[in-house]
Amino acid sequence: MANARYTAVKLLLKMDSGKAYSNILLDKELSEQGLSERDKAFAAALFYGVTERKMTLDYIIAQNSRVHFEEIEAETATILRVGFYQLLYMPSIPESAAVNESVKLCRQMKLYSSEGYVNGMLRSFLRKNKEVSYEGLSDEERLSIEFSCPVWLARKWKNEYGEENAVKALEASLGAPPLYARVNTYKTTDEELVEALKKEGVSAQINPKLSGCIKLNKIGDIEKLKTFKNGLFHIQDVSSQLCCLTLRPIVNETVIDMCAAPGGKSFTMAELMGNNGHIYSLDLYDARTDLIAEGAKRLGLRIIEAKQNNAVRFDETLPKADRVLCDVPCSGLGVIRRKPEIKYKFESEFDDLPTLQRAILEVSSQYVKVGGTLVYSTCTLSRRENDDVAQAFAQDHPEFSPIVQPIPYEGAINSPMRTFFPEKDGGDGFFTAAFRRIK
Repeated sequence: MANARYTAVKLLLKMDSGKAYSNILLDKELSEQGLSERDKAFAAALFYGVTERKMTLDYIIAQNSRVHFEEIEAETATILRVGFYQLLYMPSIPESAAVNESVKLCRQMKLYSSEGYVNGMLRSFLRKNKEVSYEGLSDEERLSIEFSCPVWLARKWKNEYGEENAVKALEASLGAPPLYARVNTYKTTDEELVEALKKEGVSAQINPKLSGCIKLNKIGDIEKLKTFKNGLFHIQDVSSQLCCLTLRPIVNETVIDMCAAPGGKSFTMAELMGNNGHIYSLDLYDARTDLIAEGAKRLGLRIIEAKQNNAVRFDETLPKADRVLCDVPCSGLGVIRRKPEIKYKFESEFDDLPTLQRAILEVSSQYVKVGGTLVYSTCTLSRRENDDVAQAFAQDHPEFSPIVQPIPYEGAINSPMRTFFPEKDGGDGFFTAAFRRIK
């Protein structure tokens, strides 16, 4: 698996030097490397593991290094991260292999002066029984190191959701995320799809808490599956499905889905409507609306009209709608386990988001008929982007009344605003706020 380790190191270096999302970068690179399926899986595990544990690993490197961390060259630091990650989080890898292969990586990358340094650090760590000291750290600093997140995020979640919820959310931000699919109920049933997937060698379970939702295990290349090609399902997280159920579209209604790409919510809503009515599935870029149109065609959902649209500008050509879903760009703090690089951003990078979110919500509200429903949603855990935006909108718009939209999901609170936590609800961190236009 030496080539897998080398591939992981090169990918980690590439991501550190650019702005590509981890999942996009990994998919592209692995398809070009010619690795076996086993080596691809190992490279992916190292890549994601080191990315999500980077702060913890850097803390351990700094603790064990005779050289200041800032003075360690990037390639050597990355090799050390990969080595320490195997020692700490991959018990199936022999410790000797983790050390020896890290030294070989130095040689492979022509870092000859680093061979002894890397070997010495890893072996010294083993002699200390892999102990990590948190002495002198505050509670928030310790959370930061334990869960490899910035101090600002540990403090933010602790202040906004309480310490217990914060710790659980941090725990849930690590590890492989579950993979859920939405059953195309226009074409099949939960039971029929699970059986069809079984015949293709894919293990799937019906979600006992949510009809139309199944969990997939070890699925491989989804797009090669006959069930996928035949449009029997699309990939969509539980929380995103619950967002659609919060809007509650029904047969023959007109629905607008703002910021809709890649189209998962539009697809689910079309299925909930029995493929009768009309959905305007909007996005800023033509390339992304093309993806929506392709997905709708594969699923056989004829009521979806994918259209280019700027969400902060009112489009007079669009009709008034019975229901509008306003799923806005956000910080993504609810999907960290899918995109771990998000948590390494500076908090200030998210400062302008509530202003943009308010602007999109303002425009979205103008499309809602009297008596119609508006749902505001994000995939983040942030009061500034969630509760504060929704409450400010309600205060400024007396023509909209916050409403409780019952959803068929055990444990869902009866409130106009709902926050879904990964550890509690099984899906991504998510927020919804529902309103009805009363005048």
